[in-house]
Formats: sequence, structure tokens, C-alpha cells
Amino acid sequence: MDTTKCHVAIIPSPGVGQIIPLLEFAKRLVSLHGFHVSFFILTTDASTAQSQLIRSTSVPDGLHIIQLRQDSSSMTRISKVIRESIPLLRSAITDLANPTVLIVDIFGTDVFEIADDLRMLKYLFFTSSASLLALMMHLPTLDQEINGEYIDLPEPLQIPGCNPIRIDDLVDSLRDRRNERYRSFLHHAHRFRMAHGILINTCEDLEPKTISTLRENDTLMQNPTPRVYPVGPLIRSDRPFFHGPACLTWLDMHPPESVLFVAFGSGGTLSAKQITELAWGLELSQQRFIWVVRPPSGRDGPRNVRVSMDGSDDPLDYLPDGFLTRTRGVGLVVHTFGPQIEILGHISTAGFLTHCGWNSTMESIMHGVPMIVWPLYAEQRMNAAMLADDLKVAVRSEPLNGVVGREELERVVRLVIDGEEGKTMRARVKKLKDAALRALDEGGSSCNSLSHVVSEWKVNLQNMDENVQ
Repeated sequence: MDTTKCHVAIIPSPGVGQIIPLLEFAKRLVSLHGFHVSFFILTTDASTAQSQLIRSTSVPDGLHIIQLRQDSSSMTRISKVIRESIPLLRSAITDLANPTVLIVDIFGTDVFEIADDLRMLKYLFFTSSASLLALMMHLPTLDQEINGEYIDLPEPLQIPGCNPIRIDDLVDSLRDRRNERYRSFLHHAHRFRMAHGILINTCEDLEPKTISTLRENDTLMQNPTPRVYPVGPLIRSDRPFFHGPACLTWLDMHPPESVLFVAFGSGGTLSAKQITELAWGLELSQQRFIWVVRPPSGRDGPRNVRVSMDGSDDPLDYLPDGFLTRTRGVGLVVHTFGPQIEILGHISTAGFLTHCGWNSTMESIMHGVPMIVWPLYAEQRMNAAMLADDLKVAVRSEPLNGVVGREELERVVRLVIDGEEGKTMRARVKKLKDAALRALDEGGSSCNSLSHVVSEWKVNLQNMDENVQ
């Protein structure tokens, strides 16, 4: 059978965090299995980062990126963007040559109706952890069985076959059941069971217990039961689309495993007070660091310099007086963005102070770098708990009255970069890195998992051809 006839349509939600793992997955479908992939990207006025990502991506033959302009009045809600784009997507997919499989992410389950109309197989690509997937699969049951707010429960939230979830670690969307975000989360959770299968950006070595539960626990999965396929960890493979040589040149000047990388992702911001405490903590630790600084949230607290005449907001203005001078040579402060993949992969990088977004988490593990976890929003508190408590490749910074103080920061930085516990975590995360790389290699668990689902797609295509004949 001519496998080039196998045609997959992939529709990620707007946002670099969703696009990156799906794009890497598309490349594997093309390079390993000879599929043709049409990759749809919904662009808006606020899609600068998306556009930069696509411009910097090497696109193999067989992968066709289609950018669709969506002018919407509801750009503040990703699910609404997807719903309002359904007519546009339906027209574009209908124009494709024999698409047989449709893949969406967590926010795109409303697009399943297109797959049903066009008789395509429909799959969910889950861009976060298996633990969050298990929570979402069980959410419809929790919604029926529990009265009141989850955050008011006296005990951790119980998910059949999985580790309990501390109430303090609950994903943001579940912290207020009256909120639109909760209703949207529940809406998509109900629809997960409509998928023919669920692909997850993780591997069995990272989450063995949860993945086993997702495959075997009837209480959790109920009916119908979509099969679960761990196919990761998939991280960005192309060079970064923003500046970076100065960072790497600076890293070249320092000893192996001696530098802490500090970054909070594209959506993570700190208060002005917290930026001050972080600066003092880094300085007091006397450890080398690269810090990607962004303007603070809320603009609370004093600044050293006023906003410039052109209205720009320089994040360096929020640093303590003399900080850059006192840490010259020891630290490097980068404006707004940094080449995260290349910094994590540099021999001088010893640790990563991170917000625990799933992409950043996978990138740190795939480069064998232990973490200081500082969750900010979404499911990041769940990720932090898994890294610190289950995998034991991270230490968690503990806030006091909502702020992580300089003394606490000094402690955790020294622990990870220069302490015995840090060395133990570094050895442990390097073993996880090796296991994850083996999972992706030929014969590995994630590679085999992808091959299994691909075989199912090919059988379905063959059956379609026979029916036509």
C-alpha cells in the first residue's frame, strides 16, 4: 500500500506552547512513517511569536503548514477562537486531498464535528502530563459527585489508580466552579471520550503508574475508552527564533555545570516585589546565573527608572540599584527572551529555575538538567509536585505570604548548583534523560507506541480503499 496516501490534518490551538509539540509530532509522522501532514495554524493580530516560530522551522517534504487568518472578537478565549474557526477549518480541510485522520489538542475537541462529517478518524494530542489527562478524564465524575468547590475539600483529590492531588496543587481552571474557565475545561473533558485515541507528550519512564492507569483502570476511563499512546517527550528541534549568541558565548567562559538558568516561559511574569527578592536571592547565593527578565505583572512597587518616552517598559528598570554592577561576570541578565533549548543543552548549565510549563519541563529533562520549580499558573503546580515529590529531580521554592524571599532563594540555588542534594538530582535527571531518549529511538516505548497507532491508521485507510473498490 502506498503510505504517502495517508493524510493527517493537525489543528493546534493558538499559542506557541501548543504548536511546538504538535509540530514536532508532525515531523515524526513525515520522517518516520512517510505520511503527508497538513498543519493548520490560526493566526491573529497577537500571533507574532507563532509567526516567528514558523519562519524558523525546518519543514520536511510531506509537511504542509497552512496559516488561516481568523478575525474574531473573542481572542481572549482559546476555545472560542477554535469554535469560531470551525467554518473556516471545515472549508480548508474539505479542500485537502483525502484526509483520513484529524488531530486536535485539549482546546480543539469541538472540531471533532468536522471529522465526523468527513468520516475521518479523530485523535486528541495531549500536550501536558499524563497526570493532568487522568484528572480530566475523571473530571465529569468529580463534577457529579462533589458538591461545592474542590479547593474547600479537607483532603487531597482522589483520582482512581493515581497519586492523590493536593488541593493547593489543583489546576487553575478547577479552582472556581462558577468560572467560565471551569465550564470550558469540563466541556472538553466530556468530549475526550469521543476520540478514537489519545496521544500524550510523555513516556512510560516518566509517568509509569499514571500511564498504566489510563490504559487499564475501567473506573477512570469508563466507556467508550479511547486508547492512550505516549509518544514523547517531544521538544523543539530547530534553532531558536530569537537572539542568543551572546548568551552562549557567555556560557562558554564558565566551567561545566556551574550556571543556573532562570526563565518563566512566554507567559510567566512576577510582581515587582518578587523580582527584587529574586535578584537579591541570586546575588546572595554567589552562584553563576543567566536570568531572562520580563516586566512585572501589575506594575506594583517602585522602579528605578520611569517608562521611556516611547511607552516601552524596560524590565531592567525593576532590578535593585547596583545589581547589574555587583553581579557583573557572575550573572548575565537577558531582556524578555532567551534561547532556552540551547542554554539548557550547554555544558555549563547546572540547573533551571522554571515555572514548570510542560514544554519547559520536558526540555529540562531531555537535557539532563535538575530544576528549582516555581509554578505560576495553569497545571504548573501539578507538574512541580511530580518533579519534586515523585521523580525527585527538582526542589520546590517555598513562598511566604505569596512571595519567595531572598533567603529561601539563596538556599535553593545553593542546594541545586553547589550542594550534595543537587548532585543527586543531577544524576537522577540524567538517567531520566537517557530513558526518554531510548523511548524515542527505534524499538523504544514511545517509538513503538507511535508505530502502533500509525498501523491502525493504515489499516483504516486500506479498509476505506477496499470499500471504494
